[in-house]
Amino acid sequence: MLGVLVAVALVAICTGLVYPLKHLTAVTSLGVVYLLGVVIVSAFWGFWLGVATSFLSAAAFNFFHLPPVGRFTIADSRNWVALAAFFVAALATSTVSDRARVRAAEAERRRAEADLTVEIAQLLLARAGVGEALALIGRRLALVFDLPWATIALGESDADPRRLAIPLSAGERRLGTLVVPAGAPGRLLSQLRERVVPALAAMLGMALDRERLVSEAVQTEGLRRSEAVKTAVLRAVSHDLRSPVTAMIAAGSAVRTPDLTQSERDELGRLVVDEGARLARLIDDLLDLSKLEAHTAAPRLTECSVEEVIDAALASQPQDAAFDVRIAPDIQAVHADFTQVERALANLMENATRYSNGEPVIIRARPVGDRAVIRVIDRGPGIAPADQDRIFEPFYRGDSSAADPHPGSGLGLAIAKGFVEAGGGRIWVESSLGSGSTFVVELPAVPLAG
Repeated sequence: MLGVLVAVALVAICTGLVYPLKHLTAVTSLGVVYLLGVVIVSAFWGFWLGVATSFLSAAAFNFFHLPPVGRFTIADSRNWVALAAFFVAALATSTVSDRARVRAAEAERRRAEADLTVEIAQLLLARAGVGEALALIGRRLALVFDLPWATIALGESDADPRRLAIPLSAGERRLGTLVVPAGAPGRLLSQLRERVVPALAAMLGMALDRERLVSEAVQTEGLRRSEAVKTAVLRAVSHDLRSPVTAMIAAGSAVRTPDLTQSERDELGRLVVDEGARLARLIDDLLDLSKLEAHTAAPRLTECSVEEVIDAALASQPQDAAFDVRIAPDIQAVHADFTQVERALANLMENATRYSNGEPVIIRARPVGDRAVIRVIDRGPGIAPADQDRIFEPFYRGDSSAADPHPGSGLGLAIAKGFVEAGGGRIWVESSLGSGSTFVVELPAVPLAG
């Protein structure tokens, strides 16, 4: 309807333009003015409306400008030739304009299809989930091809009276199905089958292969890490567990010797107790690590006093260990799992005691914004920069452990990191060689009332 109104309006405008031009040239040569309207209508609304505009233009030219004016008759035979020439030129112009319009529309459609192909590739190859990408691609296909809806399903999908199933295959392999409304035009279905389906099937095959390879890579990496953990556990079992057991067996055998003095028996008894405690601690570490690795060490977050947590951690340290503790009086309670944080701080204190060279371990706690910061400071040899990123890994001991006559299992810092971060806190180390190390624990503080 809009095209018809525009055609009538353009014929009226061209008719009006001829009036002032008749004073400048012969009226028979002014038919070309009407070609402007024919070109515009043909370019936007097609060939047949352009032909209708040509007829209407010829009729208006005859009625308003060719004598006798005001009648659909022609007195001069030469005017018939002019009118016929105009009509032929109008038909030719309409044909050329319509072909240009069709080619422009085809070019635009192919550009849209090319953009769609690029978008399909981006969605399928850049996203982690093929299913989510297929849902987005279906909506884009419906938008580009002016369909009510379109969906893509993996595997086979049956057609029914309301929908048409177009298979997506790569050779003999059925990858998926493109489902569109059953009433879609045949021309549109041909475009889908010829231009979209081959590219979509090829990229879907690549996406499925990539997803399979990623899954296999993840499984392989998981197996590799599992093997590494198993190897480390076996190493710990073969060395760290065997050492206290061997010491306990040797002490137990020696204590039965009849010629031992009471002081020697007491010394052997203390050795059995110490090695047993060391063995129990190592077993607890292994159990805690297995829970953290399996993500089953869920924290029970409550409001905890920083002073009480530090006191509990200090109570688990050896009696001969020395500590310099200062806690800011205005420090707030923290939102954390009391047991896990106490265990993390105890591990940090034990580690600091081992490397403090007999000096007191410094404990500092103070509020920083909406967090409570606890620092455990030793005066040991420090940690090399290359080791600082790895000391929180399970079973990693660094170069300094080689000089320690009683090295740890390499689990304490890993467990401390796991417990602190499980409750929403942070832990890191600040150290340089020759100046000791500071382990920093940052916990979320409970907001003050008001």
